[in-house]
Amino acid sequence: MSKTLGIGILGCGNISAAYMRLSPLFKGIEVRACADINEAAAKARAEEFGLRAETVDGLLAASDIDIIVNLTVPAVHYEVSRRVLEAGKHVYSEKPFVLSLEEGESLAAIAKEKGLRVGSAPDTFLGGAHQLARHLIDSDAIGKVTSGTCFVQSPGMEMWHPNPDFFFQVGGGPILDLGPYYVSNLVQLLGPVKRVCAMSSAGSEYRTITSEPRNGEKIKVETPTTIHAVMQFQSGAQITYCASWDVWQHGHSNMELYGRSGTLHVPDPNFFGGEVRMTDKGSFVTVSEAWNHPFSKSNDRGHANYRTAGLADMALAILENRPHRCSLEFALHVVDVMTSILASGESGTFIDIKTTCERPEALDPQAAKGLLV
Repeated sequence: MSKTLGIGILGCGNISAAYMRLSPLFKGIEVRACADINEAAAKARAEEFGLRAETVDGLLAASDIDIIVNLTVPAVHYEVSRRVLEAGKHVYSEKPFVLSLEEGESLAAIAKEKGLRVGSAPDTFLGGAHQLARHLIDSDAIGKVTSGTCFVQSPGMEMWHPNPDFFFQVGGGPILDLGPYYVSNLVQLLGPVKRVCAMSSAGSEYRTITSEPRNGEKIKVETPTTIHAVMQFQSGAQITYCASWDVWQHGHSNMELYGRSGTLHVPDPNFFGGEVRMTDKGSFVTVSEAWNHPFSKSNDRGHANYRTAGLADMALAILENRPHRCSLEFALHVVDVMTSILASGESGTFIDIKTTCERPEALDPQAAKGLLV
C-alpha cells in the first residue's frame, strides 16, 4: 500500500475549506478530489484549491480515492457514510457522526463486513491544550476527578452562518452541533459515561437570521436550544453540562474539572489551543510553559488550528495497522451520550448509556510531531 492515501471531500460547504487548506500539514493524506450535490460548489472549491471536481457517483467510484470525508449536513451523515462504505472506501465524517445509536451500529456492521475504517470529527481534543489536560489528569496532578462543569452558551448561529437552518432542525441544536467537542473531550479525559439526566427547552418558536445574504428571514425551531444536563461517568465523576443558544452573555468558564487535590481549567474544546490553568489545592501553579506541543502553536489566522489531524491519524493508522484515535467506537459513544441527554430532556428521567469505549490513546508532543510533514 502507498505511504499516502488519496482523500476525497464530499460536501463543499463552509467547513470544506478548512480541510482543504490544512490537510497539506499532515503525513499520509493527499486531498485529490471533491464533490457536492451542487456541482457548481464542487467546481468552485476545486478551482480554489487545485483539486479535481467530481460528481458524487464519480467520487465514490474514483480509483485514486481511499478515504472519503463526509462533510454533508448532519441529517444525511448516515446515508452518505453508508454509501461510502458500500463503495468500498474508508469514511471520515464531520460531527455529529450519526444521529442515533442504531445508525452508528449499522455503519459498524458494514465496516466490519468490508474490513474498512470509520472515523469522525471532532479532532480538537488532540490539540495541545487538551492533551496537556490529559497529561495532568493521567499524572494525578489534581487527584481523582470527582466533579466538574461545562458551559457553551451564546445567542445563536443565525447571526454569522449564511445558511443556518440546519442548526435549528432535528439533528442540530447546541447538543448535537457543539456537544461533540465537549463530550469528546470529557470522554478522552475521564473515560466513558455511565448515565445522564437533563432538562431542555426552546427559547423561541422562530429565529430571525441576521447574517447575509438572508438577513430578515425566519427559521422555525424544531429542536431544543437550551439544555441543562448532568453526566455521571463510569469513573464516578459527575459533570454538569449547560448548552444554550438563548444566552446573550455569561461569565462561566468553558470547562472546569475538580479533583481531590486541585482544579483544572480547560479552554474551549472547540479549539486546539488555549491556556490550561491548574491549582494545587487553592493556589494556581504554572503548567503550560514546559509543554511544547506542536498542536498548541498558532498557525492559522492567529489560532492553533490543526483540523484534519484526526483524518491524518486515521490514514496513518490504516498504513501502520494500528487503532486510530477518532474511532467509530469513540464517536458512537459520544453520540449515545448526546442523544440520551436529548431523550432525558424530553422524558425527565435518568437514562443509562448503552455503549462504552476505550479512551483514545494520548497524543503527546512526540506523537503529534509524527503526524506532521
